[in-house]
Amino acid sequence: MASITQPPRGLQRLLTQEYKGPIIMVNLLKFKPDGGKEIYQKYYEGIMELMMGKAITRMVYRGEGLQPVIGDEEWDEIELYEYPSIQVFLEMVQDKGYQEVMKFRTEAIIDSRLFCTVPKE
Repeated sequence: MASITQPPRGLQRLLTQEYKGPIIMVNLLKFKPDGGKEIYQKYYEGIMELMMGKAITRMVYRGEGLQPVIGDEEWDEIELYEYPSIQVFLEMVQDKGYQEVMKFRTEAIIDSRLFCTVPKE
């Protein structure tokens, strides 16, 4: 993710949302060959320490991609994280500690998707 001064378009749009409840972030990850998975583990451990230590999120699920059933995109890992609000998520990505461990994510992946979802009533 980009710095606070230049957030990606998706984060800019997220800033305009008026929804105030909990969100689930869906992460789809494709690792670089030759060590991407291992480098990503450093990012994962860093964010777990930061986020779980502050109780700002809850890991809902983390698993390896097996195979696509519908569509052709293949992902190495899928992760779901719950945040109390969009604001808490945005504060987390702007945190200096998060920005420091973000380098491992950038170094580890060749492609990813991140979806913000809200519960249906």
